[in-house]
Parts: sequence; structure tokens; C-alpha cells
Amino acid sequence: MSKPVFLITGASQGIGEAIAKVFAQEVRGVRLALVARNEKNLATVARACAKLGATAATFVCDVADEASVAAMSAAVTKRFRRVDVVVNNAGVFAMAPFAETTVAEFDRIIAANLRSAFMVTRAFLPAMLARKSGDVFFMSSIAGLGAYPNSTAYCAAKFGVTGLAKVLRAETKGKNIRVCCVYPGATWSPSWSASGVKPERIMPAEDVARAFLDVWRLSRRTVIEDIVLRPEQGDL
Repeated sequence: MSKPVFLITGASQGIGEAIAKVFAQEVRGVRLALVARNEKNLATVARACAKLGATAATFVCDVADEASVAAMSAAVTKRFRRVDVVVNNAGVFAMAPFAETTVAEFDRIIAANLRSAFMVTRAFLPAMLARKSGDVFFMSSIAGLGAYPNSTAYCAAKFGVTGLAKVLRAETKGKNIRVCCVYPGATWSPSWSASGVKPERIMPAEDVARAFLDVWRLSRRTVIEDIVLRPEQGDL
């Protein structure tokens, strides 16, 4: 595809930043719509991607807010005219026992991880259906495959992302829209820096990013519906 347009949410750090840089380096002529709330970090990532050869534009957006997503999608469409690949990477993580999880915290985690993926995908899906072409990635987690103690809201959100991806895949079969749900285990990001966990126990974000690239590079006749990545030493 000539100069494809990739939209990546949560692109200001961690896995999202790594995905942006890998596509910038490996996909010739790629155009990146980088989406996140942190304008300063987003600009830093965009400059790094531009140095790697990409055309990168930033879009400050709270993907858990409906009005913000609507404004972002309009701005992206005006800038690039289309989006070929949506990477729903944005999300937050917090731990608390079931009985100590407040309603407000539950709603926050669900909105950031699940509601955001629904709204962002819904914003760009109609154009993909009209063109009969597109790719949608959902960032779930191994917490979307099995329950973890003290992760009530996060597990619920990621199980929801898993279901969202499966429904969209079922609805888009035969329409040249590929849907992939990615389930990473512990992956290095700034949030791990104060955890005390040794980096060698955690997957590098670049490895997860390259999995996205490899899935996308397959022929249009093939879709990887689910991909699970875990640290070689096992889950934490």
C-alpha cells in the first residue's frame, strides 16, 4: 500500500511509542497519526518518527471522552483523508482488591481501556467499510485471558476488549478488514520504573511493537485474530 496511514492511540510513551517508531523505521512512506493526551511527549515521539522517515502528525485527545474523539477523528480525516490502520493502544492500569475498588475508579479504568477502543474504532470503521479495506488492532492483555487478583477493573476492561475484538472480527469477515487482538504480558514502560522488577523479567516494548508490524505485513488473504506474547521467564 502506498504511503499507508496508521493511527496509534496512547502514542506518547511505552508500547505506543515503540509501535510508532517501528512503523516509522520499517514501512516506507508511512504516515502516522499519533494520538495521546500528553502534548509534549507526543511531539517528542513525532520528531523521532520524522527522523526515521515517517510523516508524523500529533493529535491531542482524551480517547475516553466522546467529544474529544469526535474532534480528533475529524482533524485526522482532514489531515490525512483516510486511516488505513487503527491501533487501539491507549489504556491505564491500577490495582485494588474487589471490595476496595470504588465506582469512580472502576468507571475510569473501563473508560480508558474499553470505551476508548470502541469509540475510536467506531469513528474510523465506516470509511474502512466503504473502501472495503482496513486493519484494526486491539490492545488487550493476558489479563484479558485470565483473572488476576487485585485487578478487578483492569481485568474486566481487558476481557471487554477481547469481546469487542471478537465481535468486530465476526462482523467484518469477508469485507477485507482484518481485526487482531494482542495479549501482551509484562512489557517494559515508564510505569515499571519504580516497581523494583528487574528489566530482564519484562518484555521490551520494541518486541511487542514488531509483532504488530509482522501481523500487518501478512498478505490481505490472511488475518491473525489473536496473538499472545509473554516474558520468556514467565508471568510476574
